[in-house]
Amino acid sequence: MEAKSSSEPVLKDVIPVLGPGHNFGTITEKISSIVLTRYTPISLFVGLGVAFIIVNILMASVTMLLARGVGVWGLNAPVGWGFAIINFVWWIGIGHAGTLISAILLLMGQKWRTSINRFAEAMTLFAVACAGMFPLLHTGRPWFAAYWLFPIPNTMALWPQFRSPLMWDVFAVSTYGSVSLLFWYVGLIPDLATMRDRAKNKVVKVIFGMMCMGWRGSARHWIRYETIYNLLAGLATPLVVSVHTIVSFDFAVSVIPGWHATIFPPYFVAGAVYSGFAMVLTLMLPVRALFRLQDFVTMRHVENMAKVMLATGLIVFYGYNMEAFMAWYSGNKYESFMMYNRMTGPYAWAYWALIFCNGVVPQILWIKKVRQNIIVLWVISLIVNVGMWLERFVIVVTSLHRDFLPSSWGIYWPTIWDWGMYIGTMGFFLMLMILFVRFLPMIPMFEIKTLLPESKVHHHEE
Repeated sequence: MEAKSSSEPVLKDVIPVLGPGHNFGTITEKISSIVLTRYTPISLFVGLGVAFIIVNILMASVTMLLARGVGVWGLNAPVGWGFAIINFVWWIGIGHAGTLISAILLLMGQKWRTSINRFAEAMTLFAVACAGMFPLLHTGRPWFAAYWLFPIPNTMALWPQFRSPLMWDVFAVSTYGSVSLLFWYVGLIPDLATMRDRAKNKVVKVIFGMMCMGWRGSARHWIRYETIYNLLAGLATPLVVSVHTIVSFDFAVSVIPGWHATIFPPYFVAGAVYSGFAMVLTLMLPVRALFRLQDFVTMRHVENMAKVMLATGLIVFYGYNMEAFMAWYSGNKYESFMMYNRMTGPYAWAYWALIFCNGVVPQILWIKKVRQNIIVLWVISLIVNVGMWLERFVIVVTSLHRDFLPSSWGIYWPTIWDWGMYIGTMGFFLMLMILFVRFLPMIPMFEIKTLLPESKVHHHEE
């Protein structure tokens, strides 16, 4: 991690999205060499080793869960939903930034997306993979549960409850994951062909050749590519909004104090984008420094991501304040007690920590020097990641542990197997990210080339 590289452009009124002095050849050479070189930085080996150890923790936790059931977790009555739903919502939220950057910013013609979109798309896929584990495994017997989640005809005439948003979640997340995967892969095809043409190892050349599906870069190929890419962008855009809206319905359609709120859909979507951009910064800034990508991920990218974090963070903070206001203004004694319990109850530490992480700390992003300080921004992104996890913890646990009946109140604490599975998914996510960075072009070469002046088509009138 470096504070500020001397190779970075001088900050002026408008910071370029591509460093000076590049042409088609240098762009291809710089990005493809990260994949095709035999040299692998020691830090990647260390990261992969740490991730592998953590993945083993995940395997041990899942094995214990399957052997003994959900009794190994800290669930109880009344907190029947614990780490599984908290971590599911957290991972799904992280997965929002990739499609937002790729699809929505593409349709809006934002050129600053070009250097970070593929990295964010990969992050989306891996985050959705981590999220998908929890709904399946939280049943303790996934070989039975997976069957009943889908509308498969059966002799007992048992069908899923289609009026439940939990059922909608299955379709929303699986659709989102499928479209994101297709969108990511289609965007890779021209660069995979470049890797095929530049690879010297025959095996590597064959692998990239198969992956690029015969791409030759002809005019017909480019027309079809542009058509399908824009169609997928249009298809993915509503999914960005719909997925976390449906996730918020898991809570909002219930009658539990603290969940029964109409503000949940926009507040959840904003929170998802907020945490997604925070995770992009958390991962992208070290990778940028490690591979010296300051010319491709410039301070303009970094600052724009900080601005998006600030904007979505304000929406989230507004949501927190509205929850408190409505608890008072509604006159509902259960809602009032819920907010009083959040602020002063056994989990007050979590509530005030999330206010600090998500509401107070990001306010320093109003300062331009902070947005341009790599180390400070990276620390803020970590704090926001922690804060967004605490938000889900507060929503789930504090609302459930003290509901309508004092006789049913209880305390929830996660066990070592809860933590093992949560931390294990982080190792799984990190391992996939490292493999992606090492074996695939993390920055779209052909899109970066479109930023060069010589890529513009000039029409000469006679």
